[in-house]
Amino acid sequence: MKLLNIKISFLSIICFIISSAHSSAQEGKVIINQDKNIAALLDFKKRTNKNVDNPTRYKIQIYSGNRSGSQNAQKEFRNSFTVWNPTIKYESPNFKTWVGNFRTRLEADRALKKVKTKFPNAFIFKPKKKKG
Repeated sequence: MKLLNIKISFLSIICFIISSAHSSAQEGKVIINQDKNIAALLDFKKRTNKNVDNPTRYKIQIYSGNRSGSQNAQKEFRNSFTVWNPTIKYESPNFKTWVGNFRTRLEADRALKKVKTKFPNAFIFKPKKKKG
């Protein structure tokens, strides 16, 4: 009886090894079909978002004062946040450090919540349209 159990175990192991050697994983191929206009739309969106002076967009002001203070705020912001690029604008008599180019007020509010952790006096505004 003991010899029969050993033979059955040995035969089971051999069958397992042979069957696992013949089986293989399935390989797949993924094909993505997308409209050719998607790339053009993404390029248009990138160009639109780069337009920093768009008066229809919301911005966050993190500093208003002298030039060195504005530059320090810009540097501190870049060290703290990598998502938004701070810019310095001169509006007589102050230099102002602005952040973001938000399409909606909700988007700007979400960003402001994060920005206020480092710049508690920050606020949201919409730039005035330039006359001319």
